[in-house]
Amino acid sequence: MTSSTPSATNTRRDFLKTSTAALATASLPYWFTSATPAEAAYRSANERPVVGCIGTGSRWGGVGPQAMRFGDVAAVCDVDSAHAKRGQDRVKRTQKKDGKEPTVDVYGDYRKILDRKDIDVVTIVTPDHWHTKIAIEAMKAGKDIYCEKPLTLTIEEGRQIITVLDKTKRVFQVGTQQRTEMGRRFLKAIALVHDGRIGKVNKVTCDIGGSPKSGPLKVEPVPENLNWDMWQGQTPEVDYIKRRCHYQFRWWYEYSGGKLTDWGAHHVDIAQWAIQQNGPGQGPMTVKPVVAEHPVPFKDGNPTVPNEYNCSHNFHLQCDFPDGVEMNIVSKSKDGNGILFEGSKGRFFVSRGKIVGAPVDELKTNPLPEDAIVKVYRGKKPTSHMQNFFDCVKSRELPISDVYTHHQALTTCHLANIALRLGRSLKWDAKTNTITGDPEANKWQGREQRKGYEIKV
Repeated sequence: MTSSTPSATNTRRDFLKTSTAALATASLPYWFTSATPAEAAYRSANERPVVGCIGTGSRWGGVGPQAMRFGDVAAVCDVDSAHAKRGQDRVKRTQKKDGKEPTVDVYGDYRKILDRKDIDVVTIVTPDHWHTKIAIEAMKAGKDIYCEKPLTLTIEEGRQIITVLDKTKRVFQVGTQQRTEMGRRFLKAIALVHDGRIGKVNKVTCDIGGSPKSGPLKVEPVPENLNWDMWQGQTPEVDYIKRRCHYQFRWWYEYSGGKLTDWGAHHVDIAQWAIQQNGPGQGPMTVKPVVAEHPVPFKDGNPTVPNEYNCSHNFHLQCDFPDGVEMNIVSKSKDGNGILFEGSKGRFFVSRGKIVGAPVDELKTNPLPEDAIVKVYRGKKPTSHMQNFFDCVKSRELPISDVYTHHQALTTCHLANIALRLGRSLKWDAKTNTITGDPEANKWQGREQRKGYEIKV
């Protein structure tokens, strides 16, 4: 099954508003025009979208089974053949029917999945430095995409993805599950702010934790099951260190942004949604590093030690937004991991495990309007993150964790990392996407890419 793509060229605003009813036509497959994905999970295989999974490491263990509730996985891919085999085995067990295991192909090169005309949807659960290249090529190949956060390695990559998304009109969900799940505490937090329960917001604090330290790490032989050259992708070629790879890639600026993008993608996203600073041309005006500590020395924005984790372990960044809103992104606070909202009439704290404060207590006697959460959720009843994606694959509507707002939140996170690495404050013009008065810092919006792994729009 291959879904239709709108032919008209819409602006980003048009895309957010466009009615999608015209796409639900008789020319589309039966599953596309009738059952919801939740119902489709119990229908026959030929009525469900076909999925290809790119990246089957530890995080895929949460994403893959969710995708299999709404689609049928036909192929998996990983540059680590051991991961790919485990992914294949799990898909076979999960999709086994009437005692018979399905055929699930295994690849070591993601392009094999993109070349397949029978695959409609791809999940991208790779290290961060691969997200953009794979996503752009997947959109060009006509695939809808569920990609783990953080979506990009740089600010420039976000603009590149948006350029291709605007052209291809694919359905693209980012894996920031706080927008849908976690007891919907974060949706309630946004509703409280939007309903004026704390008055005018003047301060937001996002505690996202600091990246760990490692100490010196030794070079080791590359495992036979790992294509180390391809794993490195666009980044400079280096010797293999076990803790550069797989889950620990998060603590190296070469491949990620540390906690500032790993958890900032969650909390900064919710914060900017709440203060309504997540649209085109919106964002912080200044980003100031109040505290900036790294595990290794830096020079000209680059780590000087090649064999240790290098992302910041202790930081405090002050981001000043329009209307006098101050956002602080910190590695440690007295409240712990979560978001503290403070306004002229009150304050409350929200995390994945709780939402507490006087404005929350007052809901017992003065509840939010019945449609408050629905309004936050773009006029719909909230669902799981994966169901929202597959519902949108069917309807061609914008998913709840869309690329546009995610890019705005990640821009703040990337600016914070640039400020930390250079050790100075930045002035940001969100309308022109420019770090003003600092040509050196402005160059950090993008990165040089290794030959053969360049991102092409």
